[in-house]
Amino acid sequence: MSDAHAAIERIYREEYGRVVASLVRRFGDIDIAEEAAGEALLVAMEKWPQDGVPPNPGGWLTTTAGNRAIDRIRRESHRDAKHQAALMISDDTPHEPTGPVEDDRLRLIFTCCHPALAPEARVALTLRLLGGLTVPEIAQAFLVPETTMAQRITRAKKKIKGAHIPYRVPEADDLTARLPGVLAVIYLVFNEGYLASSGEAAIREDLTAEAIRLGRILHALLPDEPEVTGLLALMLLTEARRTTRVAGGELVTLLEQDRGGWDRALIAEGHELVRSCLARAAHTGRRPGQYQLLAAINAVHTDAPSAADTQWDQIAALYDQLYAVAPSPVVALNRAVAVAELDGPEVALAQVDRLPLSGYHAWHATRADLLRRLGRSGEARAAYDAAIAATDNPAERAYLARRRGSLAPTEPG
Repeated sequence: MSDAHAAIERIYREEYGRVVASLVRRFGDIDIAEEAAGEALLVAMEKWPQDGVPPNPGGWLTTTAGNRAIDRIRRESHRDAKHQAALMISDDTPHEPTGPVEDDRLRLIFTCCHPALAPEARVALTLRLLGGLTVPEIAQAFLVPETTMAQRITRAKKKIKGAHIPYRVPEADDLTARLPGVLAVIYLVFNEGYLASSGEAAIREDLTAEAIRLGRILHALLPDEPEVTGLLALMLLTEARRTTRVAGGELVTLLEQDRGGWDRALIAEGHELVRSCLARAAHTGRRPGQYQLLAAINAVHTDAPSAADTQWDQIAALYDQLYAVAPSPVVALNRAVAVAELDGPEVALAQVDRLPLSGYHAWHATRADLLRRLGRSGEARAAYDAAIAATDNPAERAYLARRRGSLAPTEPG
């Protein structure tokens, strides 16, 4: 691929969500929007290398795609009333970074993440329509056959059409209830990239980058929603540590990472977002939500010059707040890690052993570390075995195997 074509594809992916969202709003049909956007790319590939990239590439793509959609509708011999009406629409909305075009993307995000759709369909449709990823790329990201992913996306689009799922931002009364589902989809994409659940790659940079891009879009559209700000901050502070998380094919834990390799620009941006969340919470009296609290926990970690300087009392207190708003055994497990630093591994192990997480690899890994610190090598070895068996991530398995191999051969005493 030539440099010119590579640049065009990059621009196209950046603008894809805007173009499709605008066309869906205009024509009320996702399939027409996708096909027209694809045709616009082909025209750009033909014209831009010769004529140069236009000053407003997004506007050019939107206009070209709109014309192609109208041409398609005109070619159809049987058009329903909706398509007939679409022919009468003229849309001269300027392609600007704010205003109606941005609202189109917000509408599309909520359509993709509608609770009537299955969770896996919400993720796939969001990556396809907002992220501009191809069906093969999405299938590869989640390690399913391409045909399976294509069927999943097709069923989701049919569900939207058949169930008459509205293409709109929820009303104010519904927004609070619907927004967590949207945030959960974006965070799921990020987590799959941050620590891949399967496959040969330990970290999927493409997925973490895509989730952050979607998070930035949502934050730009809903700047006054504190949980949106919190999620973006959380992803940025986590992403800042990505390049230090794997070394020699092995996972490197937070406390062992080279902090000099952390991305300080992302950390500064994340800290600023966290401060704005906490200031808003103090001003309004509203209790911070789970993403704000998780971001605050990561802010404490990334603020410490060294692992020894970590303010574990602050982290434990933040986990207490998190458990109050989002009680779960996983939150309690993470809090126990802070307890081990404050009160010792024996106190933490007693808390961990009470949690119903025997099918969760991190529970076994946490137990293994606490048992190792207590000198209970035999039990630690069994816990490491269980953790290794419960994860398919290659870097994590390598780390756990090394820790298991470093255990004393027999129990002390």
